[in-house]
Amino acid sequence: MLSTIDWTRPWFLPFAASASCLDGSDLREAFNAAALGSLNAQGLPLRFVPQDSLPEGVAYESHIFATGQVPTRDNLHDTFNALIWLHFPETKRLLNRLQAEAIERDGVQAVRGGLRDAATLFDENAVILVSEDATIANALRGFAWRKLFVSRRDAWRDTCAVVPFGHALLEKLVQPYKSVTAHAWWIPASPTTPIARLDGMLAASLAEAAEQGRLKGGRSFAPLPVMGIPGWCGESAAPGFYDDASVFRPGRRGAAANAEAG
Repeated sequence: MLSTIDWTRPWFLPFAASASCLDGSDLREAFNAAALGSLNAQGLPLRFVPQDSLPEGVAYESHIFATGQVPTRDNLHDTFNALIWLHFPETKRLLNRLQAEAIERDGVQAVRGGLRDAATLFDENAVILVSEDATIANALRGFAWRKLFVSRRDAWRDTCAVVPFGHALLEKLVQPYKSVTAHAWWIPASPTTPIARLDGMLAASLAEAAEQGRLKGGRSFAPLPVMGIPGWCGESAAPGFYDDASVFRPGRRGAAANAEAG
């Protein structure tokens, strides 16, 4: 299973240093050793446990919140989830709390409301756009793909970066394809910000957005076709790569933004 992961790919590089802890036969044991001292949102020790430890009828997020135990299967999806817990513990605690509180309030079988939907989407499919340049974030929000990836291409060398967060997204990127699209959230920071610091900034930003009612489903985030990120796909070096409107769509804000070119 893990042999299918190419840790040299740019989207896996933030987590590659942790790959050495996965050499053993028991993934949960390796994750628990790496997570020693980590806590859940209620201050309980974080533990990765077999999937059958989840009691029947108990919601996954509620179980993590109540016990600190993360049901973990031997598959890529749950492996990436555990890696995100190790690298972004503060943000994962926040998302777990938001989801568990929504389940407690609305019931496990209820249709997910806007906040819970947004938390779930972020948990599964998010990337973090890290840049102090607001024009980069505005280009992304405005679906100005050619400005973002062609006329401002040099900015991707030292002004901005994208860090994956969603574990389902990482699973897709084991075998990437052009149309893979993430839910992006902007953090105004240097792209060299260490992940531990970025985690705190991200958790604070999402918590503020939740308190202000700005986390409401998928529209809370900017869609980002990740193969368009310079350096993530060799074919993107050709400007015509971005002419594929089935992937780089004009978006809900209109086609005019995508006509921008430098």
